[in-house]
Amino acid sequence: MARVTWKEIMDLIAEAKSLQGSLVEWRHALHKEPEIGLDLPRTQEKVLAAIDGLGFEVSTGADTTSVTAVLRGAADNGGGRSSSSAGRAGASGARPAVLLRADMDALPVQERTGVDFTSRIDGAMHACGHDLHTSMLLGAATLLADNRHRLAGDVVFMFQPGEEGYDGASVMVREGVLDAAGRRVDAAFGMHVFSSMAPHGQFLTRPGVMMSASDGLFVTVRGAGGHGSAPHAAKDPVTVAAELVLALQTMVTRQFDMFDPVVVTVGRLAAGTKRNVIPDVAEFDATIRTFSDAHRERMQTAIPRLLEGIAHAHGLDVEVRYEAEYPLTVTDQAETEFAESAIAELFSQAGGRHARLPQPLSGSEDFSRVLAEVPGSFIGLSAVPAAADPATSAFNHSPFATFDDAVLADGAALYAQLALAKTAQLAGR
Repeated sequence: MARVTWKEIMDLIAEAKSLQGSLVEWRHALHKEPEIGLDLPRTQEKVLAAIDGLGFEVSTGADTTSVTAVLRGAADNGGGRSSSSAGRAGASGARPAVLLRADMDALPVQERTGVDFTSRIDGAMHACGHDLHTSMLLGAATLLADNRHRLAGDVVFMFQPGEEGYDGASVMVREGVLDAAGRRVDAAFGMHVFSSMAPHGQFLTRPGVMMSASDGLFVTVRGAGGHGSAPHAAKDPVTVAAELVLALQTMVTRQFDMFDPVVVTVGRLAAGTKRNVIPDVAEFDATIRTFSDAHRERMQTAIPRLLEGIAHAHGLDVEVRYEAEYPLTVTDQAETEFAESAIAELFSQAGGRHARLPQPLSGSEDFSRVLAEVPGSFIGLSAVPAAADPATSAFNHSPFATFDDAVLADGAALYAQLALAKTAQLAGR
């Protein structure tokens, strides 16, 4: 961790807390108007308004309503040169550059929290806390703009749509977010809040594999319809589909090592129109989570082989579509330790503010796209209400998921400290 004075730490925390009113206002405005997918015009408008006048170089996406904002630091990097000219950055000689990311999209969930800033959009809700992520990064943008004189390099702010199944990070990477400062960023940091699992205000890290890979399975069983009273005269796809669903679970326990787990969950099963009619077709969709590249690759051949074999044994045809989605989220050991140092420096006066995850999470993230390109880390933050029990609180994606505004200032401060300390370290200060 780069050298930093206690006064600088305290000043940053105080500045972050002074922004709490704005942070809450931003968060509630975003929460009331959630948008889904890659097209978030109202959200983009709010982000652009919040950073207007702060001195950023701003660009927006071509294929998505993303916002990329670059802040040029003005700290003296030695020899009287500011980082607005060619500063020092170690071996490469280039100016330091750090990326901070927040996802902005919501979920197709009907909110049932009862909070006074409940979603006004029917069937859409910020049930995964992305409204907090965006607000915290806006807070960090404000803090860093105010502390530009301390910033020994450039910061790329990545406001990303489409994390929830639309792979928005991949779009932004393709459109050049990693090189927005004029060169490839040296490190990248993201943050994610949780409405359950950990005590209020606790930060969570894990070096190495932090989150699973996610793939999609889409299965169509084709038979021959008939009367429900005479199944022998038809080819029933429903019973075969049911057997396929159960066979997937048996495969997981009999073909894969329990210490390198695989999760297969069928979330959609559909067939038929009436109880006494055997349909022609039955369908089901599943999500597949793996924690190693080897098992992920193996699943892509093991599943079709299993399903096709069972269906053909019954004389039915089956179409199996296996779609690769998000890769493993793998954090860099050194950058994760760096983030842990930043957490310790900022919040050392409050015990229990950090814990390492004992095992990876089975959720998946498209920030994995960024971490596959540059070293960095992904940090969890518990936004469980202070009076709630994290063991029984509704988890992310629930219509009852509730996130506490009280963590906003801490998240903003950590984002800012990561940028300040990392650019200073890279500049050799």
